[in-house]
Amino acid sequence: MNRRTILNISATIALGVALVSITAGSTVTAADIKLLCAVALHRAIDALIPDFEKSTGHKVTVAYRNAGAIADRFQKGEAADLVINTAPLMGQLRAQGKVLAGDAIIIAKVGVGVFVRMGAAKPDISSADAFKRSMLAARSVTYPDPVGGGASGIYMVNLLERLGVAGEMKPKTKLSPSAKVLYASVASGDIEIGFNQISEVLAQPTVEFAGPLPSGIQNHTQFAPGMVTGSSETEAARALITFLSSPAAQTVLKAKGFE
Repeated sequence: MNRRTILNISATIALGVALVSITAGSTVTAADIKLLCAVALHRAIDALIPDFEKSTGHKVTVAYRNAGAIADRFQKGEAADLVINTAPLMGQLRAQGKVLAGDAIIIAKVGVGVFVRMGAAKPDISSADAFKRSMLAARSVTYPDPVGGGASGIYMVNLLERLGVAGEMKPKTKLSPSAKVLYASVASGDIEIGFNQISEVLAQPTVEFAGPLPSGIQNHTQFAPGMVTGSSETEAARALITFLSSPAAQTVLKAKGFE
């Protein structure tokens, strides 16, 4: 039995214990919860929701988009009971009174990762200096178009400027309009090196994870939940937050690339 199998079994057992704890003595009527969620959490949330639904009787409908798009949809009035997005954007929603005020709970954080075509040589990203040299030597790179509001794309633009290589990188950088294009361009060999949040890279079978950005230049995006002001399902939404914050759920999140 390998380590991943043991981890999955342990996580499953722990989730069962956590759900019993959450639902014990609860008199909350089964509810339909609408969740707007940052896409970086997609694989982890999809893995966790079935156990939550089975134990509580609640039904969760999830809409995923990148952080900017989720914030935009909610600001324009899309109905929801719970929003999970980057901590700064959730802070803005709390300040505006659009989600209930309270402690800013961080349920997950994730760094930026590097990926290449399956079987391709991996760039040296062992240090900030090595990363800079690898970028200058790269034939081409890609990351999410920051205009779309994706956290990793916004950070990569700032990072290359901070390292003083933005000018050299501009002609060989391809901004990706979608995750599909991002991974397909590297998987096909059209682009040499790609960047995105680690949790999303690990979920892609078509590309190979080369590693996280060096610690000195890494950026962690934190994700926080918020119950929507005026929602009729605040108790059910609170139960979901409690579940996602439990040690058992955190074990699953870790297995999906979160810290």
